[in-house]
Amino acid sequence: MSKDTPTGPQEQTLSSDAAPPAVVEAPSRPATEYERAYSESSFWAKLKSYALAAGREVVEKALLLYFAAQEEKAPAWAKATIIGALGYFIAPLDAMADLTPGIGYVDDLGVLALAIAAVATYINDDVRAKTREKLQEWFGPDA
Repeated sequence: MSKDTPTGPQEQTLSSDAAPPAVVEAPSRPATEYERAYSESSFWAKLKSYALAAGREVVEKALLLYFAAQEEKAPAWAKATIIGALGYFIAPLDAMADLTPGIGYVDDLGVLALAIAAVATYINDDVRAKTREKLQEWFGPDA
């Protein structure tokens, strides 16, 4: 298990012995609203707080993007795409309020899926393994 990611959706704070998360380079153009909403801590806070409500599929896509952004081979445009999509996921106000029962995460899922399609080349076996490990840790061995 990686020490740079939280241990479960119910955990409220990162442990103090956790290694600092990898830094994702900022794009060389002005940041969008959603890129400004993204940060390592806000990503993990949102994912932990809403993992069960959002469901496995949304969490899986968010984790795939998060771990793909950590890949050294991912170019700046791919990282900017990922940061924008994760920023949209994190932003408290988006097209559909996340707390709307049944449909609150549909728009987030769509944005995350489009970002995955755009950066699919950088979602390699290592990214998938890290995602699978975290999903199993949070949702159980059948995840």
